[in-house]
Amino acid sequence: MRSKVLSICLLFTILMSAACTTQAAATPTEAPTEAPSSTPVEERTLTVMAAASLTESYTEIGALFESQNPGVTVTFNFAGTQALVEQLTQGAEADVFASANTKYMNAAVDAGLVAADTAQTFAYNKLVVIYPKDNPAGIAELKDLAKSGLKLDLADSSVPVGQYSLDFLDKAAADAAYGTAYKDAVLSNVVSYEENVKAVVTKVSLGEADAGIVYLTDVTADAAESVSKLDIPDELNTIATYPVAPLTASKNADLAQAFVNLVLSSEGQTILAKYGFVPATAQ
Repeated sequence: MRSKVLSICLLFTILMSAACTTQAAATPTEAPTEAPSSTPVEERTLTVMAAASLTESYTEIGALFESQNPGVTVTFNFAGTQALVEQLTQGAEADVFASANTKYMNAAVDAGLVAADTAQTFAYNKLVVIYPKDNPAGIAELKDLAKSGLKLDLADSSVPVGQYSLDFLDKAAADAAYGTAYKDAVLSNVVSYEENVKAVVTKVSLGEADAGIVYLTDVTADAAESVSKLDIPDELNTIATYPVAPLTASKNADLAQAFVNLVLSSEGQTILAKYGFVPATAQ
């Protein structure tokens, strides 16, 4: 009897052991998970030196470029074109140069800052006269710029827009409708010559001058809240040509060319047109 009980106990133990083994085998073992591998994005900075009149349009193009190139930060140096060339010749580091005329781009080429045949025209601009909204001088036509006592603000002749302004006065003085004395009369009203076109906009906006000559594109939505404009007819105007190029000393040659390509692309040209420029593709 005792032997029979022991046999039953032994059989029960064997069955329980088998059941536990089966249960353990049925429990899946999770494989260790590995963190997904990712390639770190290289942080790079692209420096663009551009004419002051490009401030709004290039800032937007720069933001678009950053969105298309993760890890890239675009920094700008906006100033009068002549000041930019001077900075570059003195050793300032940058990747892209955008000029408000061909004269200073050619100077950059001659100085070895830009490789020959790499500069490309990307936009055009023209002049307008601006005056404060309350129009204290009562400006109604271009002839009014010669009024005695009017306070006129211009960019310096070393700045592209300043030279264009003088060209306008030369053309007007050669027109019988204005007379040969027109240029001298207008210039006698100049109270200040500025280092860049944005400074002219600022002084007229603040009422520090009765009028100024700037680019059409400088009459932005913000500026239009404080100034009005008077068009200069095409026959007296100067069409400003804007070229852009990568700089030969750029440490980011691939990004510099990519930025130039974006400016010349349909996306870049649409942004320039939004700010009043005549796109190069329209010519």
